[in-house]
Amino acid sequence: MTQQLPPLLLVGCGQMGGAMFDGWMKEGLAPSFIIDRHRDSVPAPHHLVRSADDVPDDFHPGMIVLATKPQKVDAVMAAIAPFALRAPVLSVLAGRTVGGLTDMLTDHLPAGSPMPVVIRAMPNTPSSIGQGMTVCYAPPAATQAQRDLCTRLLRAIGDVAWADREDQMDIVTAISGSGPAYVYLLAELMEQVGVAEGLSPALARQIARQTVAGAGALMIRSGTDSAILRHNVTSPGGTTQQALEVLMAADAWPATMSRALRAAARRSRELSGAQPVA
Repeated sequence: MTQQLPPLLLVGCGQMGGAMFDGWMKEGLAPSFIIDRHRDSVPAPHHLVRSADDVPDDFHPGMIVLATKPQKVDAVMAAIAPFALRAPVLSVLAGRTVGGLTDMLTDHLPAGSPMPVVIRAMPNTPSSIGQGMTVCYAPPAATQAQRDLCTRLLRAIGDVAWADREDQMDIVTAISGSGPAYVYLLAELMEQVGVAEGLSPALARQIARQTVAGAGALMIRSGTDSAILRHNVTSPGGTTQQALEVLMAADAWPATMSRALRAAARRSRELSGAQPVA
């Protein structure tokens, strides 16, 4: 029998926080406190509060999860800082570094307090159905037990990997954090062309979505390199080759994807205040 997940202090239960919370409830989550001003309710035995000040002082979470909007995190730091002396902090905030969050927490703790441990993670929205991809970074101060807890918690919502350096989190954000939007755009464009070529909207939507979903499932289940899978469906002189020649003409699609991912990574660095990578 799978051991119940530990109680959490979840700060923010919007799109990303809510996606993670849904996944954790499916796994079995010990009674937790959720801080969110906009959510109407949470299922029992969990507790919804409007402010971190409303969390009981004697609550001992297994982990604090920061999932509020990055621009609003300053407002909650003073109230959650005492809890950060009892449990590691897992941040899923885009553009917020481990050092920056650690400094913010330390500013609200008495002099001489132990240094809070902050672990940074980038999940994506498929986490809501247990198919997420989360990449984490832990500073040297984090113990193996804390890393293991983070991995266990995030495996409830999908696959988990660890970055060796924090600066890798910018390209991680560009690929997996923002990546679902690129896939949705592909399906959207295929639907639009299908309708323009005479398909009903319902049929175009069905075949575009299932094609994208099936291709993704085949990549995972087969374990075959994506380039090989592409070659397997590309018959010489066939329809797929004709389409790919258009997409790859003058390196058009690869160059566009490279620019798009680098732009997203650059924006991630800008949000964190980090220096550009040469």
